[in-house]
Amino acid sequence: MDRPTPHEGKSPHRDARDTRQRLQRAALELFASAGYRGATTPALARGAGVAEGTIYRHFTGKQHLYNVVYQATQAWATDLVAEVDRDHRQDARRRLDRVARRLTESAARDPAAVHMLLARPSPDLLDDTSRAAGDRFHTAVERIVAEGKASGAVRAGPADLWATVWLEVVALALHRISRQEWQPGSPHTRQTLEAAWAAIAGPGTSDQLKSGDRA
Repeated sequence: MDRPTPHEGKSPHRDARDTRQRLQRAALELFASAGYRGATTPALARGAGVAEGTIYRHFTGKQHLYNVVYQATQAWATDLVAEVDRDHRQDARRRLDRVARRLTESAARDPAAVHMLLARPSPDLLDDTSRAAGDRFHTAVERIVAEGKASGAVRAGPADLWATVWLEVVALALHRISRQEWQPGSPHTRQTLEAAWAAIAGPGTSDQLKSGDRA
């Protein structure tokens, strides 16, 4: 996810936008490291370099800020999947592999964003817009899985189930990378991504991706 950048000669509108971006970035980092309960508004303000009262000029409160950050990460990941899915020169298996590898690279580069993407907050914490954003990300992955199922590459059964299974296995690698325990190209990461495919693959299609087939 993009980080705010400094601007010279800022207008009031741009200044307000930059402050909002700083608050969102500080919130992303703090929610990822301390969790929702541990992220106090004074700490959020310190992280953004603003007074605590400034938070309430941009958001109704901490829960609103959490939802805005959650929605942004879900939208970022949905766009990532959609970008990969536009390339229909590759089959569903290779598109899923590309999605997984893009996510592992993001986990190394911006672990806080991936942590928020994988967060499982209590249902009462998320608003309807956040729940819809999470559904769109899952549906984007499910769309690729459904295409694989139609071609026989993915096993019989509900596409939403296999999308969930695939994401859960990929998440194991993302968590380890975001904690700097693994690297995107490490053997453990590759084996986990191969296991994600094997978990949903149809008969005779669960062999490992050859390195020459990766794009």
